[in-house]
Amino acid sequence: MKPLVYKKSRRRAEAREPERHKLHIAKGDTVRVISGEYRGKEGKILRVYPKHFRVEVEGVNVVKKHKRAGAPNQESGIIELTAPIAASKVMLLDPKSGEPTRIRRRVDKDGTVERIAVKSGQPIPRAKAK
Repeated sequence: MKPLVYKKSRRRAEAREPERHKLHIAKGDTVRVISGEYRGKEGKILRVYPKHFRVEVEGVNVVKKHKRAGAPNQESGIIELTAPIAASKVMLLDPKSGEPTRIRRRVDKDGTVERIAVKSGQPIPRAKAK
């Protein structure tokens, strides 16, 4: 008599979280918060976290952290730092009017991708790397 063999059931390919989210904003962009506690505030993007779909905006979501001195010569105390917020809560500002706008992407003849403001149709320049 043959031994019983249990076949593994085929698991459906479930929708996984992407490793990196495609973000509409980059470091150095000027944005306005459109929802949440800090609605209406504007600031520059300090840092982008594409894996977590979050961004740090200057002057938004400032938290206090209690820091203990690691070494005898270091100072302990309460420091303020910006915490990240969801990238969906911020909108890029139109370069012409200064109002929040959605963006489109246009590929130029030389292959470079350019961001276009939907409201005015003007290109949004990338912030210069320091």
